[in-house]
Amino acid sequence: MKMVTLEHRLLGWKENPVEFDSLFNESRYTWSWGSPDILPMFAKGASGDHVYTYSYDAQKEDFGAHDATKLDTWVFDKVKDFFDGARNNQSLFSKVNEEKVVFFLHLLGIDTNGHAHRPSSREYKDNIKKVDDGVKEIVSIFKHFYGDDGKTAFIFTSDHGMTDWGSHGAGHPSETLTPLVTWGAGIKGPQKVSTQQFDDEFLKEWRLENWKRRDVDQADIAPLMASLIGVPFPLNSVGTLPVDYLNNTGLFKAESMLTNAVQILEQFKVKMTQKKEVTLPFLFTPFKLLSDSQQLDILRKARSYIKQEKFDEVVSLCEELINLALRGLSYYHTYDRFFLGISVALGFVGWTSYASLLILKSHSNLSRSARTEVKKPHRLLPCIFVAIGVLMACFLLIQACPWTYYVYCLLPVPIWYAVLREYQVIQDLVASLLTFPLSHVVACSLVFILGIEVLVFSFFYRYMLTAGLIVFAGWPFLTQLWARAKITCLSWALFSLLLAVFPLMPVVGRKPDISLVMGAGLLVLLLSLAIVTTLTKRKTTLAKEELLVLLLQMLSTMFSMYVVYSTHHSLLKKEGLPLMNQIVSWATLASSLVVPFLSSTALFQRLSSILLSLMPTYLLLSTGYEALFPLVLSCLMFVWIHMEQETLQQPGVSCKQKLGSIQFTCNTDIAQLRLLDPDDIRRAFFLVFFLVTAFFGTGNIASINSFDLASVYCFLTVFSPFMMGALMMWKILIPFVLVMCAFEAVQITTQLSSKGLFLVVLVISDIMALHFFFLVKDSGSWLDIGTSISHYVIVMSMTIFLVFLNGLAQLLTTKKLQLYGKSKRHLL
Repeated sequence: MKMVTLEHRLLGWKENPVEFDSLFNESRYTWSWGSPDILPMFAKGASGDHVYTYSYDAQKEDFGAHDATKLDTWVFDKVKDFFDGARNNQSLFSKVNEEKVVFFLHLLGIDTNGHAHRPSSREYKDNIKKVDDGVKEIVSIFKHFYGDDGKTAFIFTSDHGMTDWGSHGAGHPSETLTPLVTWGAGIKGPQKVSTQQFDDEFLKEWRLENWKRRDVDQADIAPLMASLIGVPFPLNSVGTLPVDYLNNTGLFKAESMLTNAVQILEQFKVKMTQKKEVTLPFLFTPFKLLSDSQQLDILRKARSYIKQEKFDEVVSLCEELINLALRGLSYYHTYDRFFLGISVALGFVGWTSYASLLILKSHSNLSRSARTEVKKPHRLLPCIFVAIGVLMACFLLIQACPWTYYVYCLLPVPIWYAVLREYQVIQDLVASLLTFPLSHVVACSLVFILGIEVLVFSFFYRYMLTAGLIVFAGWPFLTQLWARAKITCLSWALFSLLLAVFPLMPVVGRKPDISLVMGAGLLVLLLSLAIVTTLTKRKTTLAKEELLVLLLQMLSTMFSMYVVYSTHHSLLKKEGLPLMNQIVSWATLASSLVVPFLSSTALFQRLSSILLSLMPTYLLLSTGYEALFPLVLSCLMFVWIHMEQETLQQPGVSCKQKLGSIQFTCNTDIAQLRLLDPDDIRRAFFLVFFLVTAFFGTGNIASINSFDLASVYCFLTVFSPFMMGALMMWKILIPFVLVMCAFEAVQITTQLSSKGLFLVVLVISDIMALHFFFLVKDSGSWLDIGTSISHYVIVMSMTIFLVFLNGLAQLLTTKKLQLYGKSKRHLL
């Protein structure tokens, strides 16, 4: 028995970090042709030397190539050459005529054309036609080579679909429904039916309304292939054999299903034994739906039905056993979830409480005003927590838990000890709160909780950012700011509302529009001209240096606009990425990291220089409306600096004159200059909100479904996941850098304590992280699982990420390079 498997795209492009068994490993010989990113992992995972791989050069995976169908024609040509060579090679001829042989054809061209040109394109449809013709020719070759012996089965499938905009990874049917076409030896032929059990419109669209449709899970394909060629089911397979596909006797189907059930049941038994061995007997709770007696009873019944030739009953009974075993596997896999969840939650609550107490103790005047006498904690307190830690460690040691369990379970112990040591601060807080009206405390708490929930929901529903920005727009009109600075307040409202439009737009990449990128470039040039006009009015040497820097930035912007336009049309003509465009793009990226250091360290001049230096790179990485996002965001950040200065402004003092005289290089350690006040909590919240807006303003970076490969086509078109990922990450980082540089100015102008700020952000991010911890999923689509994990990791990393961004912002705002002459020294 031989089998030919054709797939237009296989799972992932990296090796599985967990050892696994596969059909190729179980086969006698496997020959495979296709992508160099996919095939090697099967050869590595196989035991022995019976899996042979043939791959084209990685450089052929070019999204800007003239014709990506060459990836598929290469595979078909190599298969034809292989069988031509087998006729003249006795050793190879004898191998391919063995039983239990697999031929795997990995067809990447359709996937590449789908990403590059979209599924509705002529290129995509032409590729499908070529694959159809190629499959027809391959089937003919096999029939001719083996003399049409009727011992070859063919399986054509895919691991994912694709959206109309050329991406995949979410849970839409266009991405999760994939074809499974089987024919040949051992496969039941098509069956006509009068009614179908499916309510969707796919059968009508495919003109297959009168033919029986049998849907399976992707995991079910492995046992199907194993059954067809007569090899053991892969050890780690969790698929159920779709017996309706088989054209064989009832006895064969029944015995195959029984083997399938026993194979999955063994995985369940191993998992149960592993968990039982490391759990104290009185604490172990077995999976009650599948006890040992129930397992034996079901297996006994199945074997009895086989003897009685009740094959349909055997199949139903085995399907029930498989379902129970899979549920049991999930049960033991998540056996410690509740215990670990409580430990992690205790750690979060304790850490958040400690950070809050530290803010009150060191960065507010609450404790200083309320405290009359400092009391030391009771001597028994450390003894109690040491005892708790020792008992917990002994409990984990007895159960032979992995080291990660010690981290999760023991970390809350010192954290809560540190919290209770500050009981004096807690008393001061309670005493202070009692001096305020209950309604005032409740109202402030509700506003804080509402703000946190808006941040959490914005991760799932981007329009929540719009709602938040609309509230931001109205904030000045509810305060005294409107009376002091009407123009600044109106500007704040205008740019807040403009920024609120972006989360309502489609995710980046779904509707590319180069004209918007060109428009954004023109706006950058207009902004540059406005600054040039201001500088030309000055007669100083410094103004001439600034003018030269601005001219370089304008030139870079014009080059970027040309490269974007030129590359777009070159790819449309199937001429690939021009080398000169690629050189200019990389040079622009490199220069954008240096040019800001050439400008003055005056507050608004340096901020303008950073924006004008980063925008050309952002233009090169843009495909549509997102090119306007950094411009609107930066305008709002400029106004934010004025707004925060106005909140501290005393009557009769010119805010504009004061801001105009501020230098970034005058930023000394201001942590001791003033304590935190309630307004600083608002500033910290604004910072977190603007960072989240930078994350999700133009898409959901937590999902690969939001990435558009076309964004990096000005830099490279050959498939290179790490380089493409790095460029996309830099595109995502640019709005963050703009926000943090603006906040650096806010810190200077308001004399805000950096340490206190990070503690407030830490409290906000930890509360959000606790939300996302309980929302993490381990089932569903790639989008559901990946997004839930990404959200949790993003929020958990926020504080560390903020430290990194703050350091980068300080570097960009305080350092100064000279175009000529000796560099001047600045106080840092």
